Amino acid sequence: MNFNEKCKILSHEDSAPGYRTLVFSAPQIAAAVAPGQFVHVKVPRLDAAALRRPFSVFDADAEAGTLTLLYKIVGKGTEALAKESVGAEVEVIGPLGFGFPVQCNGVPLLVGGGYGVAPLYFLAKRMLKTGVEEKPILFVGGRTKDDLLAVDMFRNLGIEVRTATNDGSEGAKGFVTEPLDDELIKLRESGKRFELFTCGPDGLLKAVAHRALGTGSKGWISMDSHMICGVGACFACIQKLKRPNGEIWNARCCVNGPVFKAEEIVW
Repeated sequence: MNFNEKCKILSHEDSAPGYRTLVFSAPQIAAAVAPGQFVHVKVPRLDAAALRRPFSVFDADAEAGTLTLLYKIVGKGTEALAKESVGAEVEVIGPLGFGFPVQCNGVPLLVGGGYGVAPLYFLAKRMLKTGVEEKPILFVGGRTKDDLLAVDMFRNLGIEVRTATNDGSEGAKGFVTEPLDDELIKLRESGKRFELFTCGPDGLLKAVAHRALGTGSKGWISMDSHMICGVGACFACIQKLKRPNGEIWNARCCVNGPVFKAEEIVW
């Protein structure tokens, strides 16, 4: 079930250059949302005919009734949202879509690029709360150190974090798949099981999916598609998937995803 709530802004702050963290009072959505699901926000100050914008859920607290988003200012919608102040009311629909499984068979390897870490933080918190065999390990990459988001928040959960930046300003220099590959080698040599959970740019998603398939492990891929309507009506977020019998079909990321199994995705 999803809800259309009028949500009051409780906090709205810069989290890194070009990134903002927004906390809503949204008791209905906060009580129902699962990691990997998203919400559709009606951004104030835009044309009345403007479509809502989709955002991954960074955190949710059912007891406090709060919903937290972590977003990057990239266009008119997010530019307008960034100007909203504490106390403003914003219409939010959610939770929408299918998210990540919280249970994991082995070590949960969370792989994020840029603000793709947002749903992974909520996932990590939920995993630790519900109980998993092994603590998650986070692998996060960005162009520079300014694109490595929420790293301290993951560490405060007791989660080990491995970083990589394209310019070498923090962590390994290069792609985040390099420290990930190092860990995959160690885990396979020790005979430990693991599953991969990822959100970020398409190149990263494809790379992680291929590693899941190549190691015979489960991979859970959050597709970063442009979900215009959010409810499956516009067919703008089509993703080709493969059924177990080999049949190819057109899924809609907003209602069939955004999280899919690695073996389903046709790249």
